[in-house]
Amino acid sequence: MRTLRALHFQKHLFNLPPKIPFSSLRFTILCNSRQFRSTLRQQIPKESTAFTDAAVQGWAAPSTSQQNPTNENTPQRESKPNEISENYSNGIKSRVYEVIGNGTKKKGKGGKSSKTVWVCSDCGYDDGQWWGICKQCNGVNTMKRFSEGIERPMSGFEVTESVTRSWMPHQSVKAMPTKLTDVNKGINQLNWRIPLSGLFGAEVGRVLGGGLVPGCLVLVGGDPGVGKSTLLLQIAAIIAEGCDMGGPAPVLYVSGEESVEQIGNRADRMRIGTDELFLYASTDIEDILEKTQTLSLRALIIDSIQTVYLRGVTGSAGGLSQVKECTEALLRFAKKTNIPVFLIGHVTKSGEIAGPRVLEHIVDVVLYMEGEKYSSHRLLRSVKNRFGSTDELGVFEMSQSGLQAVSNPSEMFLSEQQSDSEFLAGLAVTVIMDGSRAFLIEIQALCVAGSSVSRQVNGVQAGRAEMIISVLIKQAGLKLQENGIFLNVVSGVSLSETAGDLAVAAAICSSFLEFPLPVGIAFIGEIGLGGEIRTVPRMDKRINTVAKLGYKKCIIPKSAETSMAALDLGDTEIVACRNLKEMINIVFRKR
Repeated sequence: MRTLRALHFQKHLFNLPPKIPFSSLRFTILCNSRQFRSTLRQQIPKESTAFTDAAVQGWAAPSTSQQNPTNENTPQRESKPNEISENYSNGIKSRVYEVIGNGTKKKGKGGKSSKTVWVCSDCGYDDGQWWGICKQCNGVNTMKRFSEGIERPMSGFEVTESVTRSWMPHQSVKAMPTKLTDVNKGINQLNWRIPLSGLFGAEVGRVLGGGLVPGCLVLVGGDPGVGKSTLLLQIAAIIAEGCDMGGPAPVLYVSGEESVEQIGNRADRMRIGTDELFLYASTDIEDILEKTQTLSLRALIIDSIQTVYLRGVTGSAGGLSQVKECTEALLRFAKKTNIPVFLIGHVTKSGEIAGPRVLEHIVDVVLYMEGEKYSSHRLLRSVKNRFGSTDELGVFEMSQSGLQAVSNPSEMFLSEQQSDSEFLAGLAVTVIMDGSRAFLIEIQALCVAGSSVSRQVNGVQAGRAEMIISVLIKQAGLKLQENGIFLNVVSGVSLSETAGDLAVAAAICSSFLEFPLPVGIAFIGEIGLGGEIRTVPRMDKRINTVAKLGYKKCIIPKSAETSMAALDLGDTEIVACRNLKEMINIVFRKR
């Protein structure tokens, strides 16, 4: 019935007498058919005036003048182009759009959009209609109504400009492209970075690429309780003291999670008492940047980026839009003032930094702090670094007075010798590389005859362990089929590179043959399917580490023997083997 009415109305509409000018005709089309409105829009000439777009049913509504009679003395509003007029027919509102040019519809006053959007208060996701939950963050009842085009939210760059406009030095000359050869003129690259003094500072500086770059934005992530705030509080104290920087200078530590008294209590426990370290508790970025005007800062630290917010940005603190805009504001501040800024970032259950992925793209350096739950050791790893290598690793130990640098990282991966004997069965030591540092780790193996569990590995890739066991059975002739084999890497380290293959095979042979290995022996090499021992990258670095730690013997591949002849290894003996059989005959022979 609705379609018949529409066709009847369309028939009479286009049979109008020609004496009625089409340009002075206004319609109120009350129809749900999108196809009908599209057909009508195509058939109306360009000089036509207006029609009403509404989703209602029934006959055409009476004109506005009939429904709302007005007095002659009543002020009449002048009709303007591209303007919405609203008609009410039987309690149903319809909008009138003016058709211009090719028939496109424009809404709002003065060409401004008055579209209503629904924005999630948690993550900033927007949609054209209301939903019970946010489609992006699944938040319940978080969609808030906003009128698009009335007031545009302020971005992080604009906030920084408005805050710093009054006190930042103005450039009288417009910035122009600069030659690459002219950029570094007058800059001493040796003194360009901010040095960090002490053993702790040297460990952090190596991860940063040789020191702190002025104007950089550094993001530090890690699990809750791993020591991110402790790390940055110690860095702040070192920068404020300025032992290698020509004297002390102010450093501002801003916390959105702790009060000033709580931070002071932690600093007192860590025996930090520098006068140039300023503490401030705030979550408003504009307020924080305004406070920096009174101090000639050497560094700024924000703890954390998920707790701060910008007043002109939609969403609550920690939301996607808030995190992005706050980071952009702090990036702008760092680049314009040449003051390094540190940010602490929370992580999700999967171990990634909370917030948008673009957060890691905005910052200059991304550091991750790692640590086992029941271990006091902490690892500081560089994931992104625009000013240095991402292969560096810092090793620290958490103590009552804070983080302490570990001078010999290999001691955390080697088990204590509980036996009075110099020989222990099923234990083998290998050397792994993490960045530019070499670590000695201990691999344990246990072979049990008649065990109900055939394989159990911890810290070694299961597929790699199965391959090594199969090669020992096939190429070395060991009868391991009826034995349950258990493998473990001390201190929970994951053995991801192939340099530990030879140590895994040696530990299994030691446990199966019940032949203890000497304490001062290390194994470096990769095992192939034919039982051959292959070389691995950076053999010289690995063997030098073994020699410095006082090991007496090191088993390496035969192909790497000639390249090691020029090394000064002291009393360390290098034994080269071609395959597993040769290694077993040399290491496990009776003395």
